Amino acid sequence: MADRGCPLEPVPLPAEVRESLAELELELSEGDITQKGYEKKRAKLLARYIPLIQGVDPSLQAEPRTPGPSQTSAAAPKQQKPRPTNSRDERFRSDVHTEAVQAALAKYKERKVPLPSKRRSVLVHSSVETCTPPDTSSASEDEGSLQRPGRLTSTPLQSHSSVEPWLDRVIQGSSTSSSASSTSSHPGGRPAAALAGPMAHAHIVAVLLTLKQCTHDSLVFWWSHTDLHSAPPDVTTGLAEYMHCERPQPSSVRGIPRGCSGHLLDTAGGVPVNSRVSSKIQQLLNTLKRPKRPPLKEFFVDDVEELLEVQQPDPNQPKPEGSQMVVLKGEPLAVGTPWLPSLLAALQQWGTMQPKAPCLTALDTTGKAIYTLTYGKLWSRSLKLAYTLLNKLTSKNEPLLTPGDRVALVFPNSDPVMFMVAFYGCLLAELVPVPIEVPLTKKDAGSQQIGFLLGSCGVTLALTTDACQKGLPKAQTGEVATFKGWPPLTWLVIDGKHLTKPPKDWHPLALDEGARTAYIEYKTSKEGSTVGITVSHASLLAQCRALTQACGYSEAETLTNVLDFKRDAGLWHGVLTSVMNKMHVISIPYALMKVNPLSWIQKVCLYKAQTALVKSRDMHWSLLAQRGQRDVSLSSLRMLIVADGANPWSISSCDAFLNVFQSRGLRPEVICPCASSPEALTVAIRRPPDLGGPPPRKAVLSMNGLSYGVIRVDTEEKLSVLTVQDVGQAMPGAKVCVVKVDGVPYLCKTDEVGEICVESSATGTAYYGLLGITKNIFETVPLTAEGAPVSDRPFTRTGLLGFIGPDNLVFVVGKLDGLMVVGVRRHNADDIVATALAVEPMKFVYRGRIAVFSVTVLHDDRIVLVAEQRPDASEEDSFQWMSRVLQAIDSIHQVGVYCLALVPANTLPKAPLGGVHISEAKQRFLEGMLHPCNVLMCPHTCVTNLPKPRQKQPEVGPASMIVGNLVAGKRIAQASGRELAHLEDSDQARKFLFLPDVLQWRAHTTPDHPLFLLLNAKGTVTSTATCVQLHRKAERVAAALMEKARLSIGDHVALVYPPGVDLIAAFYGCLYCGCVPVTVRPPHPQNLATTLPTVKMIVEVSKSVCVLTTQAIMRLLKSKEAAATVDIKTWPTILDTDDIPKKKVANVYRPPSPDVLAYLDFSVSTTGILAGVKMSHAATSALCRSIKLQCELYPSRQIAICLDPYCGLGFALWCLCSVYSGHQSVLVPPLELESNVSLWLSAVSQYKARVTFCSYSVMEMCTKGLGAQTGVLRMKGVNLSCVRTCMVVAEERPRIALTQSFSKLFKDLGLPARAVSTTFGCRVNVAICLQGTAGPDPTTVYVDMRALRYDRVRLVERGSPHSLPLTESGKILPGVKVIIAHTETKGPLGDSHLGEIWVSSPHNATGYYTVHGEEALHADHFSARLSFGDTQTIWARTGYLGFLRRTELTDASGERHDALYVVGSLDETLELRGMRYHPIDIETSVIRAHRSIAECAVFTWTNLLVVVVELDGLEQDALDLVALVTNVVLEEHHLVVGVVVIVDPGVIPINSRGEKQRMHLRDGFLADQLDPIYVAYNM
Repeated sequence: MADRGCPLEPVPLPAEVRESLAELELELSEGDITQKGYEKKRAKLLARYIPLIQGVDPSLQAEPRTPGPSQTSAAAPKQQKPRPTNSRDERFRSDVHTEAVQAALAKYKERKVPLPSKRRSVLVHSSVETCTPPDTSSASEDEGSLQRPGRLTSTPLQSHSSVEPWLDRVIQGSSTSSSASSTSSHPGGRPAAALAGPMAHAHIVAVLLTLKQCTHDSLVFWWSHTDLHSAPPDVTTGLAEYMHCERPQPSSVRGIPRGCSGHLLDTAGGVPVNSRVSSKIQQLLNTLKRPKRPPLKEFFVDDVEELLEVQQPDPNQPKPEGSQMVVLKGEPLAVGTPWLPSLLAALQQWGTMQPKAPCLTALDTTGKAIYTLTYGKLWSRSLKLAYTLLNKLTSKNEPLLTPGDRVALVFPNSDPVMFMVAFYGCLLAELVPVPIEVPLTKKDAGSQQIGFLLGSCGVTLALTTDACQKGLPKAQTGEVATFKGWPPLTWLVIDGKHLTKPPKDWHPLALDEGARTAYIEYKTSKEGSTVGITVSHASLLAQCRALTQACGYSEAETLTNVLDFKRDAGLWHGVLTSVMNKMHVISIPYALMKVNPLSWIQKVCLYKAQTALVKSRDMHWSLLAQRGQRDVSLSSLRMLIVADGANPWSISSCDAFLNVFQSRGLRPEVICPCASSPEALTVAIRRPPDLGGPPPRKAVLSMNGLSYGVIRVDTEEKLSVLTVQDVGQAMPGAKVCVVKVDGVPYLCKTDEVGEICVESSATGTAYYGLLGITKNIFETVPLTAEGAPVSDRPFTRTGLLGFIGPDNLVFVVGKLDGLMVVGVRRHNADDIVATALAVEPMKFVYRGRIAVFSVTVLHDDRIVLVAEQRPDASEEDSFQWMSRVLQAIDSIHQVGVYCLALVPANTLPKAPLGGVHISEAKQRFLEGMLHPCNVLMCPHTCVTNLPKPRQKQPEVGPASMIVGNLVAGKRIAQASGRELAHLEDSDQARKFLFLPDVLQWRAHTTPDHPLFLLLNAKGTVTSTATCVQLHRKAERVAAALMEKARLSIGDHVALVYPPGVDLIAAFYGCLYCGCVPVTVRPPHPQNLATTLPTVKMIVEVSKSVCVLTTQAIMRLLKSKEAAATVDIKTWPTILDTDDIPKKKVANVYRPPSPDVLAYLDFSVSTTGILAGVKMSHAATSALCRSIKLQCELYPSRQIAICLDPYCGLGFALWCLCSVYSGHQSVLVPPLELESNVSLWLSAVSQYKARVTFCSYSVMEMCTKGLGAQTGVLRMKGVNLSCVRTCMVVAEERPRIALTQSFSKLFKDLGLPARAVSTTFGCRVNVAICLQGTAGPDPTTVYVDMRALRYDRVRLVERGSPHSLPLTESGKILPGVKVIIAHTETKGPLGDSHLGEIWVSSPHNATGYYTVHGEEALHADHFSARLSFGDTQTIWARTGYLGFLRRTELTDASGERHDALYVVGSLDETLELRGMRYHPIDIETSVIRAHRSIAECAVFTWTNLLVVVVELDGLEQDALDLVALVTNVVLEEHHLVVGVVVIVDPGVIPINSRGEKQRMHLRDGFLADQLDPIYVAYNM
């Protein structure tokens, strides 16, 4: 918008400018131009039309803004004001950088990030407005944006392809329903145009165009400021006026879900107005910018069909242009100096000649000197220790140690004296010291890896002090505990009283020259593994000499050391080189620095120290604490060695330190940064001018150039630069070069960043015991461009990234360990930490503790940033900080952060000196053990290498499809059950046409034959019914209906009964008097609010004129509690059948034709739609006949049924089949299993049932509840060997994992391996497949899950990647014909092709009885015809996807057997990225992601994938799941999760068949009724 917020009159734009603007918008939306480029070009186009306001820079004028508190500082000229003491973590601070970050943030408007909702914060945030930071500019922008009708007409609508997708869809009137492909015929889809009249349409178009002029950023506020609706029209739910009755909530077997409470506030799209959730999702949709597309499209093929985009190098990226570098040589090692022959010789000389000379002063935590070790004492004690080690330690009369053995040194950082004695004692005894940290707990970060190192070094002995040994964790025996992964160790305390004085004539043999290993230093790699670097005696000596020369050390000078004396520079300077030169070291423990950060400066002052050894953080800490310290003087210092000078951010500490302390005697040339690495020891160090050092240099480098490995100094981008200082010159006697990081070590060009390599006698020699990587690192031969080696001696790789600058100074820009390669660019973890800390750090990040690392998701590195937040930080603060960090990193590094997590203070794993242990933090993140308190995932912006969305090709016509199959030799996929005509005489079929007749006939011929036994929870029979008893009960009900209720033939009657014989009697009673029964599940007394509306709704929708029930339920229906939920005055007549008089009916009603309606079967589909189907008498008897033939049911058989008797096959088996076939049914109500899980299996065993039926929820209860009790059941005599078939009644893809675990578990009780199978039915035909007793076993095939997304079936081998097992759903019933039809063209498909299952059979239902709100759409569900081939047969469409496959098996008739595989419901499928996903596949992946995930359900809202996860664990673990869920769905399904909702167990609603009710869940989510633990909105 040209005049965004401009108070002046808008200038009308000429047509060509408007056209160019429209083109520009298009480019941006297509991703052909970046946001930045777009803004530049747009500003150019509009520049001349914006009236200039006096004195305002035109570039600023387009967006006048009231600066928020954060921007004022950036905009106002910088005034030098004294900084508050705790301003920020200075060690990462650079003024340049902070300004850059502030400027970058000011550039962005406050982008609103949707706050996640958290249970504890529900009370705080009443609405979205209060959650988001106030935006000062949005109001004025909106006024501006609605001012200009000028452009509405000028731009054709088509050009606005970057309009938010759902808005686009509203205009086109299409449906974003998951079943978009079959909108015309399936519940769930509905044209969006139905949402509003033409006026609304026009309004939306107008608003869209206005919207286009607001930028993305202001899109968020548009919804809140205009008076449309607070959320976008949701075109995926049903019509608004049916919202409250469309998706009733059946009570669930697993606890009572908190589902829909009935009425929602209706808006245009049925999204509740006040819903916090939907407005947040709206914000999320608005903040999703299109991911930046890689410029050139090229692909690598991952397996077969999935094409992952590979980022191609940008043709405009900077490339190195300099000449090839020359190897840099350090000054030669001085020859004339009288060096001592070895370090031990030096120790002996000082110890015997000048025993009183001070060697080391140790301080306590108050800063008092507690002990000064003299050279004499060091020599005598080391000798004592050497003697003890070699002569006094025996096991089985063998000396415990022999020269060359490795020994662990375990000393705390506060005890340098004992460490020094131990170190030199080992050297004298020719043992190899391995210094490690003191293990404080059994679970120290990285402790296990240290154990592996000790084990691989063969360490058996650990030296320590008395005090330290007492503090170690102990086992029960009082011995030191064995730490996880550590070898068994003998602990030796080396305090004086434990050592033996050597005899006068004893001398150590020590020969400390040559290639023998002197000591081993440990190093932890990026992946977290710990390696030991061996340093030989020769290297040790060379290092001491080189440092002496480089630092100009002289005898008896004083050095203050703040570093860890066990490794790295602390060891080289403070323990080794110091002894070489008889220096006096003042060792300052870390604990003292924490208490008094100024202590090292005070000691320099007190001891007039000439050199000090510090890290930049020590300088930073002392800056914060130096106020009011007037009397310190640093004039004695000639060198202040900054050991981590290689950290690019040390420069800021150095500069700030010099600023403050120059007035106290600190000379600028004294600050000497150095670079070192465990492999190469000291790499470079800056010399003061008196030692011949050139003046120090700084380099201001372009961050963008660095990410391509190129050095660019002159950069227009003033924001994204990195300022680094030199780390001085190469060491004396060393050669330095820079080689390419990847591949062959060619020399870099002069303007190229590479890995620094050193050739010198003073480097480490190997990784202990690891020959392979030793060769790579310690024996690198750099090559020139022509391929010639640059030297005959091998170089050592340092792991430092850098270049050689002017004056032969070495510059380091990062470490290989912190390198993250995203796409084709490299980023350094330290740089990103610094940027994050520059965003108001001290205010928010606790002690500057941030970890940055990368994780690999979908073949690329993704950046993860974890920070500790201060204990007092509020939710608002944290999200404001997170969104600002994202913006800063995006602006300065041009890279997206994949995951930003905040953890409570002090919870990140700590490294030995208190830093963050990065690899351990990464490990915890990946294992879901980090326990963050806030998480923000941004997969939408980061993941740019997803496969291209599938473009729907124009479909092949049905005729070509058939011809194609014929040519390919494939048969058309159709199959049928056995022919009914051959199977029985038609005479009996005619006789059994009406079930009432059958019952009367049985009551007459076998009156005392028992038909039903009902069991209670204890397993006792509570009621039975013989043929005649059932007949009489039915007569009584019929009489009552005719006399009391005065019903006429054809009236509908609702039967609201608990499972039992009364229900069956009432059903036949209705048939006896010509009424149409409707079975309804009774409301749950503890949960009336969700279950009663469903009852009321079925009664209303089925137009029942009477309700038959029991007295107890009748009271419940009319109770006060019921009145709170439904209008109890509108119930039809309610009759209770508990004590109706014994009466006979004059004559039982006989329908005039078999096509008369027998009963209505109502059920709620998994998509939440209530559908009733009509079953005629003919269909009812045909259904019973098919089941009788398939399962071989005769009067002598007993079957056990553990199903709900209210709809589908459960109802048929419970109420119809026994009467038809005469077998005895043992009825086990599933609800009783809640109090006695083994009830069903005990009943099967007791009644020796050959055939039994159950539901998935029953099977799951048995598997979970009886898993450990099979032994107990066996002792109780439960034996399942009688079972021939155990069938799970289902309307979904078979759950193989569950059926297999059930089979395995109960094999012990005799359950035959092949007994368990599944059935398949649906609304149009409740029983299509049943395994039955004869016929081949069900077969299993493995299909490629990725091909399914493209609606293709590709059979693969078991165990191949992406394979999905599918089992056939039993055998097709007699009389049933099945064909697979194309979902769009309705043409027949070939064998093993995926399509919709169509069915034709005499027991198909005859039609829907008002699917609520869907009448028109479902006309063709029951009367579909193929568009080609056999166009005569009438089929019913099941709404399920599946395929038929001819197997090698033969069926009973001797034909080859056709197996039907059900893949899933078409209505449930999610259409995402042009592909079809089945929720169950995504859910299976998610459940595997973490052990705390108990259950999962997914659905889409607009175009976002929402994953709801039940957490079976502690609430603080909830946020661990967000990243794991996002990762697994990306990796396995190539989908970006939009929202992750974490809820309590039992929240996901499940119906009586054990199916997830995803649409209820969706409604509950949008209405904010789930009470989630956490909702994360992925950006």
